[in-house]
Amino acid sequence: MDVLRLRHGRLAALLTVVAAAAAAVGLSACGSSTASASGASSQNLNVVGFSVVKAAYDQLGTAFEKTTAGAGVTFSGSYGASGAQSRAVIAGQKADMVAFSLSPDLQNVVKAGLVDPNWNAGPTKGIASTSVVVIAFRKGNPKRITGWADIIKPGIGIVTADPGTSGSAKWNLLAAYAQALGSTHDQAAAKAYLASFVKHVVSWNDSGRSATDAFAKGTGDVLISYENEAIAARAAGVALDYIVPDATLLIQNPAAVTKSAPTQAAQFLSFVESAPGQKILADNGFRPVDPSVVDTDVKGANDPAHPFPPVKTLTTITDLGGWSTVNATFFDPTTGLVTELRK
Repeated sequence: MDVLRLRHGRLAALLTVVAAAAAAVGLSACGSSTASASGASSQNLNVVGFSVVKAAYDQLGTAFEKTTAGAGVTFSGSYGASGAQSRAVIAGQKADMVAFSLSPDLQNVVKAGLVDPNWNAGPTKGIASTSVVVIAFRKGNPKRITGWADIIKPGIGIVTADPGTSGSAKWNLLAAYAQALGSTHDQAAAKAYLASFVKHVVSWNDSGRSATDAFAKGTGDVLISYENEAIAARAAGVALDYIVPDATLLIQNPAAVTKSAPTQAAQFLSFVESAPGQKILADNGFRPVDPSVVDTDVKGANDPAHPFPPVKTLTTITDLGGWSTVNATFFDPTTGLVTELRK
């Protein structure tokens, strides 16, 4: 009997050890962090963003990994049309941080319960990068494009993104409308200009990047796009020139962490918004959110030493009534002005 009790006790102890080990494995599997043989923890962050920000965020990730906060962090990225990316996250795509073209795409993720409603309460109001809408054309400017009036002349074909999928498209169309308002805020003139603009579009594309690709392959005479996208295209060797019009629209790109994200995601977002992070964005043609950041060597810019010229008349979404008004007025799928003009 004593022997049996001894064996039974040893077996119980062994089972306890096995159960504890299994529990430890289970806990490890449930988390997204792992530990290496040396004891250093690692964490993979999933970033979901709009297409034209990919190169900048790849560099931001590499730079963050070299910081104390970024030790052991790796990145997985998914980039595409802003609206489509927003819908993918809502549908279940893994995301620790989202970076979209425009605030409504992020706000939709908030409404789905995936991002805190106070995402825009910080110093930058949730805006991680900015740009302006520019007009790009073939190298040497064979059509003699000097501004908005020239792109609706006979024989000019416009390439832009599609507002059904792309945030870039909404910025482009709103810029075309806003510049035509003029100092008298003439809505009739602005609507007439936008109607002409839409008639001259020869290629609607699912994202800002695909619009650039279509233009680079020979489609159209004019590309309407982000300033940073035109700069990036030139830096990559695409044969185009661009102008920053005297009147254009301020582009504001939001970013936020999701509720389920690990601590490192918030630290990465803070790095993006910091001066070193903004310098990387500026290197990629984005106008820094931090006014203290001045970049004097931006490859692909018209003037790399002075890459971001001031704009004489710079309209904001707030000037147009805010995104709720803008989306209802211009992009409602049934009654929106752009919807009607495209029929």
